[in-house]
Amino acid sequence: MLSNKEIVCPNSLLEYAHKKKGIKAAVVNAGKPLPMLSIQDAVNENLIEPIFIGNKVEIIKCAEDLKWDISNFVIIHEPIENNTAAVAAKLASEGKIRIIVKGHIHTDVLMKEVLKRQYDLLGKTRLSHIWHMTISKNDKPLIITDGALNVLPNVKTKMHILKNVINFAKRIKIKRPKVALLSATEEILDSVPSSKDAAEITKLVKDENIDAEVFGPLAFDNCISKKSSAIKGIKNEVAGIADILLVPNVETGNSLVKMMIYFCGACAAGVVIGGKVPVVITSRSDEAQARLASIAAAVVALD
Repeated sequence: MLSNKEIVCPNSLLEYAHKKKGIKAAVVNAGKPLPMLSIQDAVNENLIEPIFIGNKVEIIKCAEDLKWDISNFVIIHEPIENNTAAVAAKLASEGKIRIIVKGHIHTDVLMKEVLKRQYDLLGKTRLSHIWHMTISKNDKPLIITDGALNVLPNVKTKMHILKNVINFAKRIKIKRPKVALLSATEEILDSVPSSKDAAEITKLVKDENIDAEVFGPLAFDNCISKKSSAIKGIKNEVAGIADILLVPNVETGNSLVKMMIYFCGACAAGVVIGGKVPVVITSRSDEAQARLASIAAAVVALD
């Protein structure tokens, strides 16, 4: 069942990112082959100007192995892995970089540092994570949120997640995003808390006049299949044609994304949004093309 399809960065995401060139980006604990390769790709695409943080010897060795001259870029020597995140957060707080890119470091270590109040990197909404999912170079994206950061969000947090993802979707020219509030059913049941949350959010969106089509609860098939929605008699502006899936918990989002990657060869461009700097937190096992796509998504997310 595992896919052997080559993962490719979508053209549309690169095209939107190309409108902003040479963005200063901190690479946290650089110096491992895959992170360095994706940074090289992003530099070749003229998306970012990297500042490498980590063991200088390892960073230079990796660059040499890639036959990449990085002599024009700043390297901040910090050999202790868990200290590299603090260096990046400080650079962001001082306005010296606009994007933070995770290298070979645990996500919780990086995000714990970013969340510290001393750096003032939090915006008006709660931070959330999106995955911009595509199968081919010219595929229409499906955005999945939040499958990496907010573990079991309540309605208030889901509203922050919703507003963040709508803002991102508009940056890739989805004028009125269609957001499906995912559950296990399209019925509102006391035994399925996510269905009740979805119904409440649907009402809140209308009350707040948010510029998007938002509906739930919807089971997965009714989010993405017109045929399934028609058979079940579900009629609204979202059913069967969702641009965005807002998932009920981190397990659901994470599983959906990893199934698309490993069964379909999908490119998962992942980035944390809602703060003053986007944070790229790809998995340490992600392919270089997915990492490039994630950097492109972070560039797109910038104000």
